[in-house]
Amino acid sequence: MYFKEDTICAIATAMIDAGIGIIRISGPMAIEQADKLYIDAKGNHSLKDFDSHTIHYGFVCDEDENKIDEVMISVMKAPRSYTKEDVVEINSHGGRLIMETILKLLIKNGCRLAEPGEFTKRAFLNGRIDLTRAEAVMDIIHSQNEFSMKNSELQLGGELFKQIDELRKEILYEMAFIESAIDDPENYDLTGFDEKLSEKNKKWLEKINKLIKNSDEGIIRKEGIKTVIIGKPNAGKSSLLNMLAGEERAIVTDIEGTTRDIIEENIKLGDIVLHVIDTAGIRDTEDKIEQIGVEKAVKSAETADLILYIIDSTDDELSDDERIKNIIQNNHVIVLLNKNDISDSISITEKSIHKMYGDDIEVIKTSMIDRTGIEELEKIISVMFLSGNILPREEVYITNLRQKESLINTKASLEKVNSSIEDGMSEDFYSIDLMNAYAFLGEIIGQEVDEDLIDEIFSKFCMGK
Repeated sequence: MYFKEDTICAIATAMIDAGIGIIRISGPMAIEQADKLYIDAKGNHSLKDFDSHTIHYGFVCDEDENKIDEVMISVMKAPRSYTKEDVVEINSHGGRLIMETILKLLIKNGCRLAEPGEFTKRAFLNGRIDLTRAEAVMDIIHSQNEFSMKNSELQLGGELFKQIDELRKEILYEMAFIESAIDDPENYDLTGFDEKLSEKNKKWLEKINKLIKNSDEGIIRKEGIKTVIIGKPNAGKSSLLNMLAGEERAIVTDIEGTTRDIIEENIKLGDIVLHVIDTAGIRDTEDKIEQIGVEKAVKSAETADLILYIIDSTDDELSDDERIKNIIQNNHVIVLLNKNDISDSISITEKSIHKMYGDDIEVIKTSMIDRTGIEELEKIISVMFLSGNILPREEVYITNLRQKESLINTKASLEKVNSSIEDGMSEDFYSIDLMNAYAFLGEIIGQEVDEDLIDEIFSKFCMGK
């Protein structure tokens, strides 16, 4: 169906020295191309004689039949393979040089080097998987937490496809009924159809709205919360980053203005992933380099999902910096009242923070020395972003912006159907918007997508997958 006369190959494991490496081949000539390199223990080229889904011991040889490596070789014949084509996997030793040598021999013999994601792309185009499952493959590879992994497994198992496919079938049935009634009014009666369609449309919108609502949490759980640490110099920003990261990622000194540029780190806090950005202390300064750092801090904070505003509780008074006030007013903010281990020197209290910034602001007493306050921070972030539920639920989530956009467009189309019903429009107007909803849902599972979008999606995959 796709590149039927083209056989591709690639290294499917990481390009590092390891015990085992895998070179994958797929296409109509996969077995023949691999057989040119392979000999069994008796010196025979015998792959073509093997049954599908079997693995065999032997050697990879060059064109002069000099042995290059001792291998195990797997044979999977079409259509019972990952790509629905003939697939051969050569399990060699995992050294980079040996894997590259085998790959070059395959290319020399007529295979083409696979593009990123091309094996999964063939699986999709050959009808083995839908687009939600194809994208779930890459999500599993890049999973950073348990939620992301489990949600990707649900999508790979077809849970999202089933929901979308069911909606499409129901919408298609109603479109077909409308068309039949218009073409053959004697046998298909539209009396009371408006009320029935309105009820069904209400249920469709409930399902769509639930998926859209869950997508916000799903995307955050998958990609992490963009978290920016702000505060005055020497408040403990870099110490907080180091404590969250579990290593010395930022320089910590008693000298003000040590951090000049932003430092980024992905940090797992319980089952929450934070994309943490440590910034320069926000203050007025004559140092031009530090000024640039302060500007970057403000810009990063303006686009953050979450602000961790760290305050030195031993300072004489709270900062009245307008830049900090503006950032706090327009973002999710948690104030970390730091240095609570120095109890005799505390000047700034939770009460004074609420008086300055409002009663709704979350405040946690912390100490970077005693490493206190982190458990409370996790709980507050969970309530703020994940409805208080840190553990993943057994429910499929949309975690893909492309899929979410298609859902939003589906919702808009179904809402237009409601408007047409309320305005007393004729049934053929319903069909237009129902067809659009049907098509937008098709984009999610890959039944209404063009070639350019397919290329863009699979170009983000890794080599060999």
